[in-house]
Amino acid sequence: MKRFVHNPILEPIKSHSWENNSVFNAAAIYSSGQVHIVYRAQGTDMVSRLGLAISNDGLNITERLDAPIFTPIHHAERDGCEDPRLTLMGDECIMAYTAYRNHDFPIIFQISLTTINLKDFVNRDWNWKERMLPFPGVRNKDAVILPGKVDGKYVMFHRIEPSICISYSEDLKRWYDFKSIMEPRDKMWDSVKIGAAGTPIELNEGYLFIYHGVDEKKHYSLGAALLDKTNPEKVLYRSEKPILTPCEQYECVGDVPNVVFSCGNVQLDDEVIIYYGGADSVLCGASYELNELLPKK
Repeated sequence: MKRFVHNPILEPIKSHSWENNSVFNAAAIYSSGQVHIVYRAQGTDMVSRLGLAISNDGLNITERLDAPIFTPIHHAERDGCEDPRLTLMGDECIMAYTAYRNHDFPIIFQISLTTINLKDFVNRDWNWKERMLPFPGVRNKDAVILPGKVDGKYVMFHRIEPSICISYSEDLKRWYDFKSIMEPRDKMWDSVKIGAAGTPIELNEGYLFIYHGVDEKKHYSLGAALLDKTNPEKVLYRSEKPILTPCEQYECVGDVPNVVFSCGNVQLDDEVIIYYGGADSVLCGASYELNELLPKK
């Protein structure tokens, strides 16, 4: 994977109290000729809020809003809205994120979902709809919605530690058929726990599914899997080696060292751009030619 030469692409802004500590883990969608990057930010109070940056080519930032576009509003997320992932389905944009609250052990983090009309999103009318907790009271995170229904149902990938799980819904509120589809692999780069990265990319061969894995040294790396198009529970391929692993200074030194962690990617022609947090401190970008991510026949 080729890192962007000007990494990091986003860093904290010291004059903004809501994002003066760290900016990282971003979702992304391509619409109206631009890449819209929704990133996680922490400021003086260490509460996670979501900001927006715009890029014409996917890597060079042309605009960044001064105020957050999404903030905590209820008890389940009182200490932060973390790690967004965006999925476009028609004129609807679905956002999955982690609702976090501190000092409420054992329920500290759980999945939350919300939606917004794509036109409103692009026009920056932040009319976010109901915030839903699909698994209330369950410690769960790393959720992302598949960009297409299967047998008329929404499909969600999520992480009950240490595995990647799948669930189905007809309305985004009630979820069922909960099962694990991918497990950590002993003595490999993803031996401790795994979780979804950005929104799966639909290809002729199946869904390209980027995911993160953690090894025994607590290093977070990224790998690739290919899921069957008609049965996304079926894993057709899984990379033996990571496609991106921490080695640069901005990935190895920070709030959480030795981390590359992705929540978003976009496909621009035959290139995949992956956005990732470096050491839970800055936002970075890397790219891969699509045919290089797919298994060789």
